[in-house]
Amino acid sequence: MTALPKIAVTSGEPAGIGPDICLDLPSMGLPGHVVVLGNLALLKARANGLGKQVALRSYRPDLAYDPTVLDVLDVPLPQPVQAGCLDVANAPYVLALLDRAYEGIQCGEFVAMVTAPVHKGIINDAGVPFSGHTEYLADKSHTKQVVMMLAGGGLRVALATTHLPLRSVPAAITADLLISVLTILQHDLQTKFGLPQPRILVAGLNPHAGEQGHLGHEEQDIIEPVIQQLQKQGLAVRGPFPADTLFQPFMLKDADAVLAMYHDQGLPVLKYASFGKGVNITLGLPFIRTSVDHGTALDLAGRGAADSGSLHEAVLCAWDMSTHHRPAL
Repeated sequence: MTALPKIAVTSGEPAGIGPDICLDLPSMGLPGHVVVLGNLALLKARANGLGKQVALRSYRPDLAYDPTVLDVLDVPLPQPVQAGCLDVANAPYVLALLDRAYEGIQCGEFVAMVTAPVHKGIINDAGVPFSGHTEYLADKSHTKQVVMMLAGGGLRVALATTHLPLRSVPAAITADLLISVLTILQHDLQTKFGLPQPRILVAGLNPHAGEQGHLGHEEQDIIEPVIQQLQKQGLAVRGPFPADTLFQPFMLKDADAVLAMYHDQGLPVLKYASFGKGVNITLGLPFIRTSVDHGTALDLAGRGAADSGSLHEAVLCAWDMSTHHRPAL
């Protein structure tokens, strides 16, 4: 019952599977003190409906850690929740969870934040412009550039661009962007993963990495010069490699991470290797934030069909990162 650093887990969209999977946390054998941010009455009702025998208590910072109990930082819900049914009136509650977790990070109450899924559409329907956890937390922390990285199945895959139409990707791949992304990736692999000299492989944009200009010039004009510049600065970065042969064991055995140029270049491989066990990690933030690799799954909420494996991995990853994290002075 010793005091341990605490990790905040936001339970996400109340009508989705976030509350369901959070109820599994006490049974996961986690190494540290996890505090769920959510509505205590909702979690109790969902536990009863699912037949889960979970001991819940209202969180206070002075409470001694008890691994058999789920500590819940109670946040009021504007309206009652029916599993699977979105309610625009509860959108502010979802943001309040993130705000409270961020406040706890800022004051040292929590060492990391893990987020269950939210529903972007219902938040926007409530009149709040919201493009996702990542952008919201970057804005709150005044972070100019963040990098999305997914981990799982023995892979770490970061993205140079994220949620862009495919036709917009080539114009977005600039030298400034790649320098920023690779610098953040290298820095966070050092300071949040404890890797003294991270080895990073970079994918090309075009088939066969442009085939010496016959299938595109982005590699020759942008990607290769950036890699050469960063190598001169001491970064262990190599490429660009054709994406169709990059994700092979003989290539990956000497790498700590891969940088893909766009969303569907890197993530299908990772999700094939680890779906349901993958972790979404936001690099570049001045704190640790991990998330599940899935959405709200409204059709599964309250039915006992949700898989909590990704949440388990996200918490374990956040805990491990917290043991390496060296915050900026």
